[in-house]
Amino acid sequence: MGKYQDNTPASLTRPSREQAEEAVRTLIRWAGDDPLREGLLDTPARVTRAYEEFFAGYAQSPQDLLQATFEEVSGYQDMVLLRDIRLESHCEHHIVPIIGKAHVAYMPSSRVVGISKLVRLVEVFAKRLQTQETLTAQIAQALDAALAPRGVAVLIDAAHQCMTTRGVKQPGVSTVTSQFSGVFAADVALQERIWRLL
Repeated sequence: MGKYQDNTPASLTRPSREQAEEAVRTLIRWAGDDPLREGLLDTPARVTRAYEEFFAGYAQSPQDLLQATFEEVSGYQDMVLLRDIRLESHCEHHIVPIIGKAHVAYMPSSRVVGISKLVRLVEVFAKRLQTQETLTAQIAQALDAALAPRGVAVLIDAAHQCMTTRGVKQPGVSTVTSQFSGVFAADVALQERIWRLL
C-alpha cells in the first residue's frame, strides 16, 4: 500500500462542550441578539450538536476505513465508478456549506474495496473544514494509498454558499474540480470517458 499523510492536527486540545456553547452565546451577542431570549436559549446546545455532525470527519481515519479490501474479482479489469455521491462540507474560510456531488473512479490492479467505503471516504473528508481543491486531492490520495490501483479519478461539482449567499452573491454558480492519477492522468481518452459517463 502507498503512503497517505493525513494533515489533521493531532495535538489540538478540544474545548469543552460548555466552552463551545459559551462561544455560540458570544456570537449571538456579537450578531446583536440576546442569547437569553426564549427562542435562543437552546441554540448554543443545538449548534454544538450540529457541529458534531458537520465535522465528524475529524474523528474518523480514512486509512482505517479502507483497510478491508477484496482480491477476488474474477478477473475484472475495468474502472469502478460511483456517480453522484451527495457531498456536504463547510468552507474553511467562512464556515458555510459547500453542497454538491462527488464522483469517484478507480482502475483496480489487484484489490477492490466495498463501494459503500467510497461513499464513506468522501464523507470523512467532507465532514471537515475544507477547500474543494484540498477535498478533491485528499479523496484521490487516500484511495491511491489504500488500494495501489492503476489509477484514480475524483471529480467534484459543488456550490459554495460563501459565494452564493454572501460576497458576490451569485446563486447557481458551481465549482468543478478534478484529480487524476495513474492511467487516468496519462490517458486523455479515459478522462473523456469518465466525463461522458457522468
